[in-house]
Amino acid sequence: MNLTISGHHLEVTPAIREYVQNKLERITRHFDQVIDTHVFLAVDNLTEKEKRQKAEINLQLSGKILHVASAAQDLYAAIDTLMDKLDRQVLKHKQMLRNHSREALKRLPENGEAAAA
Repeated sequence: MNLTISGHHLEVTPAIREYVQNKLERITRHFDQVIDTHVFLAVDNLTEKEKRQKAEINLQLSGKILHVASAAQDLYAAIDTLMDKLDRQVLKHKQMLRNHSREALKRLPENGEAAAA
């Protein structure tokens, strides 16, 4: 898995990089067919103090790209919510792949039994 972490109006420190990598281990534990990952961290210069820290991720899987974004007051909180959203999307994608591939197998015995009778 290729991992790219970039920051906008923000210096990506080794602590932030390690935190993102540790959080991504949960995603790769659920679904190991990740090709490329691009994490984008930003600090917006808004007048309001809420949700200034933004985190986005593009996760390239075989045949699909998942995009997730989140914003919060704290960068670590934004990363946490980002990974929670991404985890749900990856599990949904994995379930879709599993159900789609097994759907045809469920129909094979019915057709075989009808032909045998």
